[in-house]
Amino acid sequence: MKFSKKTWILILAFFCIYVFWGSTYLWNKMAVLELPPFFLASIRFISASIIIFIIARSLKYSLAITKKQLLNCILAGFLFLAYGNGVFVWALKWVDSGFASLLAALQPLIILLMMRIIQRKKLQWKSMVGVTLGIIGMYFLVSQNDIIAKDGMIIGILMIFTCLIAWCSGSLFVASADLPANFFVATAYQMLSAGVLLVFGSLAFGERWKSPLAWEAQTQISLVCLILFGSIAAFTSFNYLLKNVSPEKVSTSSFINPVIAILLGWYFLEEELSLQTGIAALLLLTGVYFINSRKRTKDDVVATKRP
Repeated sequence: MKFSKKTWILILAFFCIYVFWGSTYLWNKMAVLELPPFFLASIRFISASIIIFIIARSLKYSLAITKKQLLNCILAGFLFLAYGNGVFVWALKWVDSGFASLLAALQPLIILLMMRIIQRKKLQWKSMVGVTLGIIGMYFLVSQNDIIAKDGMIIGILMIFTCLIAWCSGSLFVASADLPANFFVATAYQMLSAGVLLVFGSLAFGERWKSPLAWEAQTQISLVCLILFGSIAAFTSFNYLLKNVSPEKVSTSSFINPVIAILLGWYFLEEELSLQTGIAALLLLTGVYFINSRKRTKDDVVATKRP
């Protein structure tokens, strides 16, 4: 069977959002074992933004931005990246990468609840089933004594929840915000804004900066992967897919990413996999499936934006 060029591009794009995004949990976990979290995230996003600006300029995209658009990019960058990602990376100092990926899978559930509370949108029956399964799965996941007993685990879980709320708030905000028309340019400004905010955060918390030349090889490789694959390739693929396939198909990354993250964490970091975690994962991902398979309305937003 001979595939067309567009079909190959679609396959490659899905591979990027499935595997690369699923791998970011492992890469962040490996890097944060040596580097301070805000310092790590700031380098990632500033480097990625510079590369995206260079690519956008070479493609002759206009980099012009209004004051309002810049302020909106700064707010979006804070919600998605400076807080949503920076604090998530901080939490990985205590939380296993596979466990964290399962918590992140709750994102569609949280945005549904936020839309219900803030926008007064009705929950369809599939959404209600998904929410119920998600809550039960969440209970199974966090009620494991051997996990909760770990130092810093509870605070790490709570901070990840605040990151999910920040991500979902960013999704609702961006859906109606005035941003540069070109998503590539808008992403670059968001990443640059987040990177600068994270620098100030790193200084405020007194993180010790370390020259890249002094990093361990594992850390250097992880950061390169985060910049090139996690930030640029995956996010570009995400936006390409939104323009060429249905949002439902794109949102399948919500339940593929945790599977990738759990397997990578188990194989490379020897993270434990218990039967209860497996049951929780099945409940959570089934809940996400029900939420993603509900009937879409014109007001729905895609809450899987993770540059």
